Parts: sequence; C-alpha cells; structure tokens
Amino acid sequence: MTGRFVAFEGGEGSGKSTQAKRLADRLGAVLTREPGGTAVGARIRSLVLDPATTGLADRAEALLMAADRAQHVEQVVRPALAAGRDVVTDRFFGSSLAYQGFGRGLPVGDLRRLSLWATAGLEPDLVVLLDVPEEVAVARLTAAPDRVEAAGAEFHRAVRAGFRELAREHADRWVVVDGTPAPAEVEASVLAVVCERLGR
Repeated sequence: MTGRFVAFEGGEGSGKSTQAKRLADRLGAVLTREPGGTAVGARIRSLVLDPATTGLADRAEALLMAADRAQHVEQVVRPALAAGRDVVTDRFFGSSLAYQGFGRGLPVGDLRRLSLWATAGLEPDLVVLLDVPEEVAVARLTAAPDRVEAAGAEFHRAVRAGFRELAREHADRWVVVDGTPAPAEVEASVLAVVCERLGR
C-alpha cells in the first residue's frame, strides 16, 4: 500500500510549518520540508535564503529549488511512500510556482514542467494552502528576515495572489484553509479537510 502525500503551502507567516508538524504527528507521518529536507537540500537552502547571497538570477534560483526537490523526492518522499508511510511536507512545487513564477515573473508553465521533471511526475495527493492577510503575516514575522522574506511587500502580495490562483485552478487537489485563527482551530480545520479528501 502506498502512503498518502500532503503538502502545505502558503506565504511567510502563514503557519504552515506549525500545521505541517501537527498533521504529521496526528498521522504518524514522515515530516519533511523544502528546501532543506536532505543534507544536499540543506546546503541549497542555506545558499538561497542567506541574505549574503546577492545577484542570484531568478532562473538560477528556480533551478536550485528544482535541484533541492529532485533530491528530496529521490531520497525522502518516494522511499517513504513506497514503504506505506504517509508524508507531510512543508512546501513542495506549489511554492516554486508562486514564488519564482508569480513573484519573480518567470513562466509558470515552464516552472511546472521543470518541477514535474524533478519529481519524475510525483504530485501531492492533497495541497493545503494556509492563507492569511498581509497584516497578519507581517505581525508574525519577528526574526530578522531571510533573503526571500526581505523581497518586499509587492513581491509577497504577488506570491499570495499566485497561491490563491493556483488553488482556484487546481481545486481537485488544492484546498484553502484560513490560517488566521489560533493554531488549534486551524489544526481542526486541516484535519477535517484531510479526512474529507483522503478518507483518513
């Protein structure tokens, strides 16, 4: 029996890391993340998010994220699914479409093809998009911003709009959950969605 694959998506401060961990704990699932779910990915994550990384071309950024994803799927995701384990990831290729596509302005179709090539066609069974208003996200970000967090308000507005468009276009696989309430309330909403969509 193959495990089920759930990806959490959302902008900075949406609460997806918290909710990914809570769902993984509930399901007894493998919890992972992008970028950085492998040793190779951790090095890519450090490079991409480090504020000291300057002059990185948008296409180079997209290719680095795809490289992280290829390693992540090969080393972590596919083996766990094949062993019958559920997998919950904090970000998957929806983030590439939103950040490098809608945010950076690269062609979304090209990014989708690149990501599907990197994953050898693997897509999540369910994508949970945690959506929060801009002012809530800003209030939640208290640490010094990383390179992507510091990209500016206009960039992050485009990313949020991109995520919402992706959810509308792929409603068979994506579901939007309000990330504004307290974590326990959001968790209950996520669990209800997972049970409805995946029968768990």
